[in-house]
Amino acid sequence: MSHRKIKYFTSALLFFFTFLISSTLFAQKETTVRHPEWSKNASIYEVNIRQYTPEGTFKAFQKHLPEIKKMGIKILWMMPINPIGVVNRKGTLGSYYSIKDYKAVNPEFGTLKDFKNLVNEAHRMGMKVIIDWVANHTAWDNPLTKTNPDFYKHDAKGNFVPPVDDWTDVIALNYNNPKLWVYMEDAMEYWIKECDIDGFRCDVAGMIQTPFWNFVRKELDKIKPVFMLAEAEIPELHKHAFDMTYAWELHDIIKNIYAGKMSAEDLDSYYKREKKFNPDAYRMIFTSNHDENSWKGTVYELFGNAAKTFAVFCGVVKGMPLIYSGQEAGLNKRLSFFEKDTIAWKKSAFREIYTKLIHLKAENKALWNGLAGSEMQKINSSDDKDVFAFLREKDGNKVIAFFNLSKNKEEVKITSDKIAGSYTDLFSGKTIRLKKENSVSLKPWEYLIYYK
Repeated sequence: MSHRKIKYFTSALLFFFTFLISSTLFAQKETTVRHPEWSKNASIYEVNIRQYTPEGTFKAFQKHLPEIKKMGIKILWMMPINPIGVVNRKGTLGSYYSIKDYKAVNPEFGTLKDFKNLVNEAHRMGMKVIIDWVANHTAWDNPLTKTNPDFYKHDAKGNFVPPVDDWTDVIALNYNNPKLWVYMEDAMEYWIKECDIDGFRCDVAGMIQTPFWNFVRKELDKIKPVFMLAEAEIPELHKHAFDMTYAWELHDIIKNIYAGKMSAEDLDSYYKREKKFNPDAYRMIFTSNHDENSWKGTVYELFGNAAKTFAVFCGVVKGMPLIYSGQEAGLNKRLSFFEKDTIAWKKSAFREIYTKLIHLKAENKALWNGLAGSEMQKINSSDDKDVFAFLREKDGNKVIAFFNLSKNKEEVKITSDKIAGSYTDLFSGKTIRLKKENSVSLKPWEYLIYYK
């Protein structure tokens, strides 16, 4: 039996029988996902090729790799690199997520050789590359609409349909067809074998049944250990398929804290709810990404004069911090999604902030990801409503964080038997001594990060 036929037979069996046993599998606390060793202390950077440089090409972006490496980034997440559909296109250039061909590169970005060179150079510098994978839908003019119309969902009249009413430039795929499972997994294999990429960020992963992703992860790991990021916040995705999911709820909470609708006490409740995730599950923490920036607002719109505060917060809480293209340059505009809108690169305090945070994460085991790192231990203060304080500790490494999450100056007493000792202030470099009981003065939105 051919390799492809074996895969088809395997996927068909999975499709018909997985649902019968999934309740048992997903009730297990354990996970079959084995994170790539290199991911345990990684931070991730989202690359918007179109807007990164005036040229908007792989070659032009490649020149920026040394600066990204200098920040300490380990994982480059490339937004979709595939050709974009023309039929029903939105705007002049269209959405990156309207895929016309799963096994080709967008000619606006360059050639397949250019992309291979980019991946090779990133690898040479010690960075990994994952690409954005849009498995849920395609462009209207994807050749699959002609060769495999059975891969798609149809309305009562037999017409293709968008997955969401507003997504008029794309049409929904039908994962009730096991042949699609084989096609899609083979297309993903192509990029690993042809370009040696290191994994995928899977767009709207929660809109596709979990057994498909379980099948994909098992097959891809046979080629090389891959890193899989799901655009979803579903615990079961971590059981057999994904290393990391989005911490959307946390993002919403910190936005609401800045808006005065929530407080530090809501973070305590949130972290109790996080127990529903496997302790080794990676959670992606962010103040921005391509969706937030283009549709919700810049970090200055969302966080105002607390933008730095929450950037630091994302760098030290449990999870993997994400930096979106241009954040290190203080990106202060909503990048157009369907048009050319080049990032304005300038000096910014954010670059130094991110560099210090990312290097601390890479070197201090307390901040490592999943079970390689540590849980957050709450430190009580005399004002838990406005001040969020915690300790992370692993193998003699410690990180202590104090955040004033309010627009008021705070004079608080911090008490803990676990914090006494000598530390280095991350941002000043000064040596700090803490006692079991400490009086701490914090300006509005001020933060203090101590480590050893």
